[in-house]
Amino acid sequence: MADVTLWLAGDVMTARGIDQILLHPGDPRILEPYMTSAIDYVRLAERVTGPIPHPVDFAYVWGDALAWLERQAPDLRLINLETAVTTSDAAEPKGIHYRMHPANLPVLAAAGVDACVLANNHVLDWGRQGLGETLAVLGKAGYATAGAGLDRLQARVPARFEVPGGRVRLLAFGLPSSGVPIDWAAGDERPGVNVLADLSREAVSTIAADVARGRESGELALVSLHWGGNWGYAIPDAHREFAHRLIDEAGVDLVWGHSSHHALGIEVYRGRLILYGCGDLINDYEGITGHEGFRGDLALLYFPTLCPTGGRLKRLVMVPLQRRHFRLNRAPRDEAEWLCRMLNREGRPLGTRVRHDGHGQLVLEWQGERRGRSADVLLYCPS
Repeated sequence: MADVTLWLAGDVMTARGIDQILLHPGDPRILEPYMTSAIDYVRLAERVTGPIPHPVDFAYVWGDALAWLERQAPDLRLINLETAVTTSDAAEPKGIHYRMHPANLPVLAAAGVDACVLANNHVLDWGRQGLGETLAVLGKAGYATAGAGLDRLQARVPARFEVPGGRVRLLAFGLPSSGVPIDWAAGDERPGVNVLADLSREAVSTIAADVARGRESGELALVSLHWGGNWGYAIPDAHREFAHRLIDEAGVDLVWGHSSHHALGIEVYRGRLILYGCGDLINDYEGITGHEGFRGDLALLYFPTLCPTGGRLKRLVMVPLQRRHFRLNRAPRDEAEWLCRMLNREGRPLGTRVRHDGHGQLVLEWQGERRGRSADVLLYCPS
């Protein structure tokens, strides 16, 4: 059987300023304390990095990422879509609201996206009406979704995929620690998010049941978790323990975490990949100041390859990018090296280390289970 290669993206936020530079900008009015128009985010970014062309075609925002997607040719392309796709004006009572006009949905097709995780703290920004439209628009366009639905059953059901190496199922959960309100939870007859209230033993049992329900022999199981705060590298002990238990007790093959605006350390536990935080991939934050030390302008594409039987990580290729002019650009060498040093520093307590291989790549080694041999994670850096 063939190996299974995935593309996993952190938060993809195509709302607000991004929506305004695309071909079909929606109503720019926003309800924020310091901004009244999404166009202000375009102007804010332009003050920092210079003019941003608009309108732009749907491939523009992906920039140099598209060539890497073609090069890596993943079997499955998965993103956390952190915006509602709607024209709804039924804003929830919260400080920030993200929405993209449905006519701009082809921006996802430009990157060949297969499925969208919706279990996050912005998919219901424009109310249950907005969520309903989001689900309808994505479904009509042929995108699989996970983590939200018109009722509790639909929100919990995994997205399932056929790939050359076999089958993959994706489950998605949003947690209050990332800002997902408990009352956004889907109900018996109420649209909403697949909310995981806590990291208790009962929560592990719930996920284990969902992973096992209808799972075929050899089917890989991915769990997406929108959890934790926006800034800071510390990974709570409770997050590590929970991720380990998902692998030990729920049969999960890969834990895919997101919510942090920057990448976090990586762990390989019992041969399974744990991404505690993938960082943002697309957003309109270029002109926003206050957390420059975390280098939120830098991003990573994640391409894990899993063994089709057993789900063990075979390799992980990550590509460093930098957001400028609302576009993903190949990261300059010094910026890519900054990401490498950060991953090395944050990976040390997780049992990983980074080394150069002499060909413009970094290799992250971890001790293979039982056999005592190492395995590799490759990070492509500019040569």
